[in-house]
Amino acid sequence: MASRYQNISTTKLNVTGSLYYQTNLYPTIQPTDSDYYIITTVEDRLDLIAYNFYQDSSLWWVIASANALPGDSLYPPIGIQLRIPTDVQRIINSYNLENINY
Repeated sequence: MASRYQNISTTKLNVTGSLYYQTNLYPTIQPTDSDYYIITTVEDRLDLIAYNFYQDSSLWWVIASANALPGDSLYPPIGIQLRIPTDVQRIINSYNLENINY
């Protein structure tokens, strides 16, 4: 499974030389007519859902962002409707553009 931090840049502090993760900006993901919708169950995790739809578990953040879920857990609330965006490449491009100089 891919690290949930793989797309987050690190920076060294000049004083201590320690690494820390930079804050990332996530794009607003507007609904489209081609999005999928599912109802979550007790077994669901965002990384597994991302793998099922995108064949890439590291894209769990796309589903979390599209549904305004907090990024502190891979477990969505049980019994809610989740929107699964289909235009993932456009979303990734937007993410990269927002974070290129941040």
